[in-house]
Amino acid sequence: MGDPKGFLKIQRKVAGYRPVEERINDYSEVELQLPDEERRLQASRCMDCGVPFCHWACPVHNVMPEWQDKLYRGDWAGAWAILENTNPFPEFTGRVCPAPCEASCVLGANDEPVTIRQNELAVIEKAYELGLVVPRPPKKRNGKKVAVVGGGPAGLSAAYYLNRAGFTVTVYEADRKLGGYLRYGIPDFKLNKNFIDRRVAIMEAEGIVFKTNTRIGSARYGFGTAGTDSVMVDPKELEKEFDLVLLTVGAREPRDLTVPGRELKGIVQALDYLALQNRSCAQEACEDGVEPITAFGKRVVVIGGGDTGADCVGTANRQGAIRVTQIEVLPKPPEHRSPNEPWPLWPKVLKTSSSHLEGCERLWSVNTKAFIGRNGQVEAIQACKVEWTEQDGRWTMTEIPGSDFEIGADLVLLAMGFTHVVQEGLVKDLNLELDERGNIRTRGTFHTSNPKVWAAGDSRFGASLVVRSISDGRSAAEAIIKNLQ
Repeated sequence: MGDPKGFLKIQRKVAGYRPVEERINDYSEVELQLPDEERRLQASRCMDCGVPFCHWACPVHNVMPEWQDKLYRGDWAGAWAILENTNPFPEFTGRVCPAPCEASCVLGANDEPVTIRQNELAVIEKAYELGLVVPRPPKKRNGKKVAVVGGGPAGLSAAYYLNRAGFTVTVYEADRKLGGYLRYGIPDFKLNKNFIDRRVAIMEAEGIVFKTNTRIGSARYGFGTAGTDSVMVDPKELEKEFDLVLLTVGAREPRDLTVPGRELKGIVQALDYLALQNRSCAQEACEDGVEPITAFGKRVVVIGGGDTGADCVGTANRQGAIRVTQIEVLPKPPEHRSPNEPWPLWPKVLKTSSSHLEGCERLWSVNTKAFIGRNGQVEAIQACKVEWTEQDGRWTMTEIPGSDFEIGADLVLLAMGFTHVVQEGLVKDLNLELDERGNIRTRGTFHTSNPKVWAAGDSRFGASLVVRSISDGRSAAEAIIKNLQ
């Protein structure tokens, strides 16, 4: 431990955001960065605990105390070397990870954990600045070929490790560009897409072959992707050409609302809305027949209180919405840990993002009963207040009598998450078994019902965190290495 008393002398300090009046006028990243010296002081707060619960909570198992110590000592190269051993893409997780490590930090017992996520981002960006992150292709190839279907975080992670182990890797992506949810789901103001391109360029220089705008089978995994100019590949051809096919296509089947008025115009799935804005920022043309979706001059209601909903709030504010309301059917979370979620468990506490600070009314325990419209266009939401009660470990929602009310809405964004992998197309073409949740069933490690096809990431365990997908891609690569070698 660099400074045994660092956590006593130094208070937690976050970098903060650009001023609201500035950032709502652009899509540049909102989070600021601390100067190097202040970042080193923040790293000094790490206590090098005998039992590092941060390591236990991290899906990619970063060894935080070791690289925090290197950072404190000003050894940026050493910090990066340790960090890279467990995390192939710190520039992504350093920006969008919810940091379960911080929730399990021993200092987090007092709500003042080490700024692990921001420290991680500082390390990788300094590594790029110092010219440390360069292509490192394998010294020799082992003659084995693997196809990775899906260029999101899980697919990129698997490709990264397989390539470095000497495999010849080809990544197939249905969309025009790589990144999956990183590129077409997360707004630019949280993750500038230049950072994805920067990493992909290095991976390409290391020998990975990327084939974008290429659909395997007939399934559609993106929204507004290239249409008639895309290349279609028979999945059976991949089975013949490659020693193994790894599916990392995500879980893109959105959860929907089956209530009266759902057919009205102006009710849009959140990912469709976010993807179109990201394409606009990148000056990408949309598929023929796909109309732009804008919140300009509209009353916007976001249904769903998670991170995707918050991203919709920030995007709607930047597009010029006259009012943004976010509703959630669950009750308002507490601001601090509840007794039922003691440290070091992940606490379900109130999260206020940079988007919420830009202007948004948030409502909890609200259930949507119907959409009201005129001439085929949504005009309002009929909602009611609900009450949640627990009995024998099960929560039950009950409508509060006489609590009906309406919310004016010209644009409704459904941000209620995803149910499972898209089953039509590739999954059906390969005749893969599904589990009880509708995702690809994997046996043993990552095997599907097809002996030559494996699956990793959200496609096998459902929609989850970017960092968990990266971890699963790495684990799948390790399993493939062991199996094929």
